[in-house]
Amino acid sequence: MADAIVSCLQPLCDCLDGTGLLDAAAGEVASFLQLKSNWGDLGKARESLGAVEMMVRGRVTAELNKLNVCDPLVELWLRRVDELNLEAIDEDYNHLMEYSCICQCTRHAARRSWIGKRIAEARDEVNKLVEEGRQFKKFGFKPAPEIVERLPQTKTFGLESMLAQMHDLLEKADSNIIGVWGQGGIGKTTLLHAFNNDLEKKVHDFQVVIFIEVSNSETLDILEIQKTISERLNLPWNEAETIIKRARFLVKALSRKRFVLLLDDVRKKFRLEDVGIPTPDSNSQSKLVLTSRYEEVCYQMGAQRNLIKMHILDSDASWNLFLSKLSTDASAAVESPSLTNVVRERAIAIVQGCGGLPLALNVIGTAVAGYVEPRDWTSAADAINKNMDEIEGVNEMFATLKYSFDRLTPTQQQCFLYCTLFPEYGSISKEQLVEYWLAEGFLLDDSEKGNQIIRSLISACLLQTTSTLSSKVKMHHIIRQLGLWLVNSADRSFVVKAGMALDNAPPAIEWKEATRVSIMSNNISEISFSPKCKNLTTLLIQNNPKLNKLGWGFFKYMPSLKVLDLSHTAITSLPECDTLVALQHLNLSYTHIMRLPERLWLLKELRHLDLSVTVALEDTLNNCSKLHKLRVLNLFRSHYGIRDVDDLNLDSLRALLFLGITIYSQDVLKKLNETHPLAKSTHRLNLKYCAEMQSIKISDFNHMRHLEELHVESCYDLNTLISDTQLTTYCLQALTLSVLPSLEDVLVAPMPHNFRYVRKLSISQCPKLLNITWARRLELLERLVISSCDEMLTIVEEEVNSTEEQYGAQTIKMQDHPYEEQDDHAMVEYSSGEWNDGYQSVNRESTNGAMLQADFPKLRSIVLTDLRKLGSICKPRDFPCLETLRVEDCPNLRSIPLGTSHKCGKLKQICGSSDWWKKLQWKDKEAAAHMESKYFIPI
Repeated sequence: MADAIVSCLQPLCDCLDGTGLLDAAAGEVASFLQLKSNWGDLGKARESLGAVEMMVRGRVTAELNKLNVCDPLVELWLRRVDELNLEAIDEDYNHLMEYSCICQCTRHAARRSWIGKRIAEARDEVNKLVEEGRQFKKFGFKPAPEIVERLPQTKTFGLESMLAQMHDLLEKADSNIIGVWGQGGIGKTTLLHAFNNDLEKKVHDFQVVIFIEVSNSETLDILEIQKTISERLNLPWNEAETIIKRARFLVKALSRKRFVLLLDDVRKKFRLEDVGIPTPDSNSQSKLVLTSRYEEVCYQMGAQRNLIKMHILDSDASWNLFLSKLSTDASAAVESPSLTNVVRERAIAIVQGCGGLPLALNVIGTAVAGYVEPRDWTSAADAINKNMDEIEGVNEMFATLKYSFDRLTPTQQQCFLYCTLFPEYGSISKEQLVEYWLAEGFLLDDSEKGNQIIRSLISACLLQTTSTLSSKVKMHHIIRQLGLWLVNSADRSFVVKAGMALDNAPPAIEWKEATRVSIMSNNISEISFSPKCKNLTTLLIQNNPKLNKLGWGFFKYMPSLKVLDLSHTAITSLPECDTLVALQHLNLSYTHIMRLPERLWLLKELRHLDLSVTVALEDTLNNCSKLHKLRVLNLFRSHYGIRDVDDLNLDSLRALLFLGITIYSQDVLKKLNETHPLAKSTHRLNLKYCAEMQSIKISDFNHMRHLEELHVESCYDLNTLISDTQLTTYCLQALTLSVLPSLEDVLVAPMPHNFRYVRKLSISQCPKLLNITWARRLELLERLVISSCDEMLTIVEEEVNSTEEQYGAQTIKMQDHPYEEQDDHAMVEYSSGEWNDGYQSVNRESTNGAMLQADFPKLRSIVLTDLRKLGSICKPRDFPCLETLRVEDCPNLRSIPLGTSHKCGKLKQICGSSDWWKKLQWKDKEAAAHMESKYFIPI
């Protein structure tokens, strides 16, 4: 009978089971019966969610602090977390628990079932959010460049009418080139900054707005202008490209856009096309705005029909600008309604002394910003008015500005005046300044004091920060002229001829009383005389690329010289310099010097010796080891290197803090690493012509904890490079592999490994490298350059055979390249699971088509040159930060790993030949047309 009943009910049960009603009913019953258990599970899930949310929000905050934007998926996840309404469930559950009987009434049971269902659903949702939150690998990315890059801007005073004129001219169809001119320090840069930022309201009218600080002296800095344009257009930068070729390329790139180009501080006429700027015309609808101190320059640049002259500020604008620089207390003292307000009287006198010049008002206002007492204001007014009757024109302004200089400490004053030795245009390296000041004795061996002085000079408006690089500063040309005026008025003797396009050095008579001489950045080819300058302490001759000869007795009469910089010249030898007994800083980098003077070791005070990239240096004549006070010794990428263990005799350099070195032998490398003080001082390492070196394991550099750059070249037997997880170096940021004909394998362990901070990777002339799939593990990689690797077939190999996953402690096989154990440097021991887990995760990402974590998450630039067999880069994938892809002489490359379906939100340019682009194979013709119109620029 029972069997009959079961057989009758079976079809009904099967039918219900197919509809899911039974599972739903079971779920309802479970949520009813397991109410408290589910409530406990929900509480635990909420705790986990809280921890995950805290982690996610922390990572998002870190990205926002770096001016990145939150990843949309993360933002959606956080919104879902915020929308969880668990408080209502808490209230309903607590209310329900007031009833002790589970079946008190039907209404109560129904409510219990309803609440139980909500708790179960909430638990599942919270668990889902926890799991999703744990999966996030990317929390933010750098936003795409804006059409207008907003510039630093302070509140303007008295510029409203001039801004209105500029906007009116911008709207005129025939106003293609607009000129703004006026004396130095009158506010042209401030006006141009404000105009640039105003253009944010007109982003629909133009495709890009580019602001360029021209500041050209006698020598136009074309390279810096081209770099600025390339950066704003996200174009690739090729150091080897000639200025002429790059200019033609930039003209083509800009001609494709409606642009507004703002050129600040043009001091001399130049041809726009020569630097890479197409001349705007009515057809292009592009505009060029320039500022200059000279009306004639505006005429010469083509702005004669659209010219705006800037005038000094009127009394009201001057007063308001001055007040804006004062502190609250100082401003209150000035504005006090007292009939006998001495502070206000003195403030008015100071403003009048500034003559409506905004630069003077800014500098002097900053200097007196904290003054409250009448005696301080009286002292300031008297100082500003001193000697004014004797000085006309520009000198009156210098006397006004001098008060800020007088408020500096004596050391700060010396450091400020030292900055006048650099060219009037361009920027100054902070590190270089501090090194010079240390050698001059300004800082008493305290480099941090130098950085503090730089900050003080910036705060006093005597130095300025650059808009792009935090490592550099610059001097406003008026402030620099003030410094030179102060040098002359105080009977100090500087000879400053920097950046003046000189063909000949100043005559010897001008050197006689000089304490500092700067003839850097000129076209001088020879200095044959022997200047008699017993008081000379600094001599800067760098960046004279034609200079190939110094007189035999050139240094004979310079007994006080402390700083000598001959870098970036063509000198092949250095005159005998044993008379330079006070010399502390000697820079011979990027010269053609062949050997050091025999008696260089007599320079016992020398602390900084830079011989980097001395491509012809053959012998140091054992000088370096005798210079016991050396703190910096840089032989990185020098032709001279250490070939024999016995030559590495630098142990006597106990004060050494920075060592850059070129090594020609594996034995020398081992000894260097065993010599702890030298290893700890090693910041840059060049391995070159290391015969019989078959492998390199980065963990063997176990004492080089400050290694920043590794350059391996012309090691003909090297076949394997290993970056393992035995962490040794914490600073390696640049890796170059060049002319390595036997290199087959680069093995990179799972994170963390010794390449984890590498940002720049350059590979050239490595014919046995078929791919660099290992580079996927360089998570901070920003720039990838590969050239002349004859057998490279692909950059990233996606498919991996199962046999390649078989390895143990003795043999590791990756990317079709077996590597057998040969010696200590050639073997890497890991558990099979450790390598397997990391390696399979990469394989899993490629084969499943879903990226567990983004490859190359920071990569900004890819440059591929002369790769004749290269057939592919990699499969299409997301490149969240990629800005430029440049391909040259890769005839077999038929595809690129980019497409409209993949995230390359920062991509701006793809550069290559037109023939190469036409040969690319596209599955989607529409996508090809889109990519060509939006990104492609022919070269």
